Amino acid sequence: MSQCQDWRDISNGLVIPTETYSDQPYIVRTDDGAWLCAVTTGTGHEGQGGQHVIAIRSSDQGRTWSAPVDVEPAAGPEASYAVLLKVPRGHPTAGRVFAFYNHNTDNVREVVADRSAYPDGFCRRVDSLGHFVFRISDDGGKSWSDRRYDVPVRLMEVDRQNPYGGELRFFWNVGKPFIHSGHAYVSLHKVGGFGEGFFTRSEGVLLRSSNLLAAVDPESIEWDTFPEGDVGLRTPPGGGPIAEEQSYVVLSDGSLYTVYRTIDGHPAEAYSRDDGRNWTAPRYKAYADGRLMKHPRAANFVWRCDNGKYLYWFHNHGGRFIREHPLRRTYAYEDRNPVWLSGGIEVDSPDGKVIEWSQPEIVLYDDDPYIRISYPDLVEEGGRYFLTETQKAVARVHEIPAALLESLWEQGQGARVATDSLILEFPSAPAEAMEARHRSTNLPSPPRGADVQMPPLPPFLQRDTQSRDFGTSQLRQGFSLDVWMRPTSLIPGQVILDNCTPEGLGFCLQTASGGRVEILLNDGRTENRWASDPGQLEAGHTHHVVVSVDGGPRIISFVIDGILNDGGGSRQFGWGRFSPNLRGAGGSGILRVGPSLLGEVLSVRLYNRYLLTSEAIGNYRAQLVEVDPGTTSV
Repeated sequence: MSQCQDWRDISNGLVIPTETYSDQPYIVRTDDGAWLCAVTTGTGHEGQGGQHVIAIRSSDQGRTWSAPVDVEPAAGPEASYAVLLKVPRGHPTAGRVFAFYNHNTDNVREVVADRSAYPDGFCRRVDSLGHFVFRISDDGGKSWSDRRYDVPVRLMEVDRQNPYGGELRFFWNVGKPFIHSGHAYVSLHKVGGFGEGFFTRSEGVLLRSSNLLAAVDPESIEWDTFPEGDVGLRTPPGGGPIAEEQSYVVLSDGSLYTVYRTIDGHPAEAYSRDDGRNWTAPRYKAYADGRLMKHPRAANFVWRCDNGKYLYWFHNHGGRFIREHPLRRTYAYEDRNPVWLSGGIEVDSPDGKVIEWSQPEIVLYDDDPYIRISYPDLVEEGGRYFLTETQKAVARVHEIPAALLESLWEQGQGARVATDSLILEFPSAPAEAMEARHRSTNLPSPPRGADVQMPPLPPFLQRDTQSRDFGTSQLRQGFSLDVWMRPTSLIPGQVILDNCTPEGLGFCLQTASGGRVEILLNDGRTENRWASDPGQLEAGHTHHVVVSVDGGPRIISFVIDGILNDGGGSRQFGWGRFSPNLRGAGGSGILRVGPSLLGEVLSVRLYNRYLLTSEAIGNYRAQLVEVDPGTTSV
């Protein structure tokens, strides 16, 4: 199968060399400019014997890598889930790199577990227990200290209530360390037990060292465990027992922010205004407009960029459908593909700075929906942005266009009609504004009426004439519809737009039950459909509908009145997949406006590509007052 290039397709990334298993490809930039990457790897699968930590270096932004150096050997006890911290310039040990990781130092081979998941009462996966340790490198990761040092972690309630009363600790970490006010901070996720979903209870803590940056002798490093008290970062009141994989950033006013995964269908977040000692009551993470974000039991990371703005990695589905699933601890691990990014900007609150989050964009995907993409890192260099990720067998580096990230950060102010790849525009009132836009974009002005000449749509597939087997060539193209409408009725089945042939080839946008619109796609061999979230449309009201058919990840998404559909409380997914066998949605040469809505479709735009969420929102804001002058706010 031949595939056209799409930078979002993870197969187009640069491979980070590992063994069979590959996890947490985290990077720091060393003082000589190289990228130093720590990876948990092994010849088996995750959790199997031989799992260990390696370090590799790249001097060309991930195009080539040095031979791996063992931080811990494969022949030793399990060593897992390394995170890196580099001492910055201006400190006695500037340039030193710390690798923190789990180590099964005592070579424990089984632990007591819930019989519901382990019939004999023992779990024999032992990579998330034992000692939390570090080694150091003073040559940019080319070699590592002979000695391994333990990090003392304060005993807390979750430890004392495990089957060993805290004498044996359960934990791991994926959160990257950070430096704040001269102190070093390292995340840790405490675990209460093993059973269904592997971890049955978890909460987050921060390990803080006041002297790590100055300590020449690693043995002299001192540690505190935050938050104060006996309880770590948990779910909001009424939430489930899973609160893990905390990711942290430092805000411009010195506040700390964390986000972490749950099995409640939403990520949790909290702020600390006293350097991590205490935290605000955890709450579920929300967009700037107050709608809760949705996320499964997967890594969700936050980064502060050099420009002082933020990026958030998550999967944009979940809600009560995870919380109410009978096997939610296990079910919640699924569907980590595609990856979505949200942009954050700081705003003031009565308690200090907080982050407001944009609506998201798809940033990475794999053609196989069962592939799980996770455990990322962000690297900035020379104004360029790079993401690492792993699907547990292959780790990769991907450069992310800066323009995409800027669109996320500017989304809250964007109010401009997208004109790139606009191939058809049906006039709307006021006609003068539409006609001026036609002149500025050199678009043909279609005749007024119910039928419009339809330009060709890009196909999704074609025969690969370059290969020996003449198989499928995935073109990864798409299209988008942008419609302003004022429906007089929402009876299901009313055609809004239709370019289908008598045989049914083409697309149709129509009303559906529950105050929704749906799109049908048909190539004569395959038919697909997806509908917007229910209850968004009202008869007699003006609405803006954007549907994007994205031939890269093969996902259909709706943005209704500036809101990206995420399923809300009615379904787990607001976006839907269409068949990889669908060849296209090209139909007749005429685009028809449905007679039941004739005169109520105010404008139509057709693009021969998918629209970004930010572009759809910008289209909405740009014409909101123009279409409905009585509107005073977005």
